[in-house]
Amino acid sequence: MNVKPLGDKLLVQRAEARQQTESGIYLPESAKDKPKEGKIIAVGNGRLNQDTGDRIPFTVKKGDHVLFTSYAGTEIKIENNEYLIMTEDDILGIID
Repeated sequence: MNVKPLGDKLLVQRAEARQQTESGIYLPESAKDKPKEGKIIAVGNGRLNQDTGDRIPFTVKKGDHVLFTSYAGTEIKIENNEYLIMTEDDILGIID
């Protein structure tokens, strides 16, 4: 199944949760935090400018690794993979 975001929406695949701490202690499932970073899989057409009717292009692009807010987007599951659909406003920055 393919998902194409509409308008000002982005499809982001969340990064994998860490399996162990930096000191080597393995984390149980209940102690793992959901990562607040991921990779942009697909982008919509852009936000609609209400005055001119033109589309405002995104500042991020497909393939960018991004940081986002804790409660960003809507979680969806496609073929056993978890994704988030969010707006560009939920993104805090691009990771180089």
